Amino acid sequence: MQEELNKNLFDSLIKFLQKSHSGFQKNSRDWGCQIKLREIPTAALILGVNVTDHEFTFRSLTEAVQNNVTPYVVSLQARDCPDMKHFLQKVFSQLMDCRVDVESKEEEKDIQKRTHCSMDSLSSWYMNVTQTDPGKPRKKRTSSQWQSPPVVLILKDMESFTTKVLQDFIIISSQHLHEFPLILIFGIATSPVIIHRLLPHAVSSMLCIEIFQSLSCKEHLTTVIDKLLLTTQFPFKLSEKVLQILTSIFLYYDFSIQNFIKGLQLSLLEHFYSQPLSVLCCNLPEAKRRIHFLSDNQCENIRRLPSFRRYVEKQATEKQVALLTNERFLKEETQSLLESLHVYHTNYFLALRCLHQFTSSLPKYPLGRQIRELYCTCLEKNIWDSEEYASALQLLRMLAKDELMTILQKCCSVLKSSSEKQLGSTAKRIEELLAQLQSLDAEVKEEEDASGSQSKGLQKTDLYHLQKSLLEMKELRRTGKKQTKFEILREKVVNFIDSLVREYLLLPETQPLHEVVYFTAAHTLHEHLNAAPRMALHTALNNPYYYLKNEALKSEEGCIPNVAPDICIAYKLHLECSRLINLVDWSEAFATVVTAAEKTDANSITSEERNDIIHARFIRAVSELELLGFIKPTKQKTDHVARLTWGGC
Repeated sequence: MQEELNKNLFDSLIKFLQKSHSGFQKNSRDWGCQIKLREIPTAALILGVNVTDHEFTFRSLTEAVQNNVTPYVVSLQARDCPDMKHFLQKVFSQLMDCRVDVESKEEEKDIQKRTHCSMDSLSSWYMNVTQTDPGKPRKKRTSSQWQSPPVVLILKDMESFTTKVLQDFIIISSQHLHEFPLILIFGIATSPVIIHRLLPHAVSSMLCIEIFQSLSCKEHLTTVIDKLLLTTQFPFKLSEKVLQILTSIFLYYDFSIQNFIKGLQLSLLEHFYSQPLSVLCCNLPEAKRRIHFLSDNQCENIRRLPSFRRYVEKQATEKQVALLTNERFLKEETQSLLESLHVYHTNYFLALRCLHQFTSSLPKYPLGRQIRELYCTCLEKNIWDSEEYASALQLLRMLAKDELMTILQKCCSVLKSSSEKQLGSTAKRIEELLAQLQSLDAEVKEEEDASGSQSKGLQKTDLYHLQKSLLEMKELRRTGKKQTKFEILREKVVNFIDSLVREYLLLPETQPLHEVVYFTAAHTLHEHLNAAPRMALHTALNNPYYYLKNEALKSEEGCIPNVAPDICIAYKLHLECSRLINLVDWSEAFATVVTAAEKTDANSITSEERNDIIHARFIRAVSELELLGFIKPTKQKTDHVARLTWGGC
């Protein structure tokens, strides 16, 4: 999916690389004339601040460039290039790895060890390689059309590189460009302005820069949700609170699609681990087959589901008895309910997409600009009860004819693109409304103009004109002025979409057996993804059994087990102290607890040695607590430390 999202970006980059190198391949003399200005072709790749996803993007880009442009691709990070020496060494070593035949690669690595890395040595290596490689067998690549392929250097985190290293490399490379055809790709997380901040004009003028912008992280997120959740292809779904947690972490913390997908995978794991009936969370034919093999306990689990119990309560008395006592009848009814759930989701997503087409272009976006925002709203509550929905309907009643026709055409495309033939006669009804709009002739337009109504629709989207138009419409309804044909037809369209929403965008909780496919344990997910490290530390140190599951560590509330780890004993003792802790008293209390577990070995060593060992263990435990931030040294009193935490932790 991400490769598909990056396809247009990579295609543009590859065209740029091929175009930049074509002059050198066509005529080296002409190329030499063209580069008198010593301009290095440079692609500034703006990837955004979702840094955790950049590695995947650069890995895919490297593969695409190697397959389509040149086998000589080098990727560098700032942490590996603190100075010019290390920079050139990394370039040289990675270029060695680009060679196909192993023997030549080993020979060149030996040469590299004996040779001082410089641009002269790189140029000599390149000239030698391009003269000898064409006659040798190599991996089949489309880049083999060039006898002298370019060297593409990718700087993954351009902002982090030292200014001096970048300047020196660019100045030196521009002087060797006629014999070492270099193309640069700058990975930029912030803005192209960073190039001019890092490089003075004298250096940046040596670069022929073209900017390439990747899709924004929000567009990536919308696509992922659209492809994975707003479809019946994958039965697994998220509840409103779970989806809200994942999107909030994405939007307010890291902008990382990789982390969002990991959260989705964690939700999937938790659902299948904690929900016994998740065995039925699969495609419909397979789910129907599995129902036949459900055990008695699994049938009882179905009967315990809150949604199923509500469904049973609505049935006739005879059917209630059969559902609660007859296993075979229950399985047949479960098959029917799962099929209804599948139809519900099919209709739901089609209606959601149609509503999104109507509301995504409205002024101020009352129901959100992205379909994921609309989806979250629909999962949270009945959308028709919200003020935003009422505001959206008011704005829809002010659309112009061409805008209304465009939206209806998009809705037709949405319904036709679906392989599922659902939503009853909705598609046919939309086509009828579209045909009626198209049949409005010039006389109707003249009538609309003469009436002075709002039939031409909303021409300006600022707040003043919106309020003015709404007041005029309200006045028209109050005075009972006759509506034009277009206004009547527009009202029909708005009423139609309203009825569609009320019929199909019902809350998932209203559907029997929705627990089978919906993961709702938002609290569990929040604990894993939004961890509270201080609380986890307190739990581990105060009650080590919680994590270690060692029966010897079980203890009553307030007691300190003498077999617990040293840091746990020291921690529980420090909880009993005030703001300042006397190290001598603390050490004696520690020794008292520890020696209670070591009385059996009292005769094996002398008492002095035992005290020295206990003292060393105590010092290590105190140092660990200081490292974790629970205590710190203080000058207020001799042989004291200050406690940094209060209350339960």
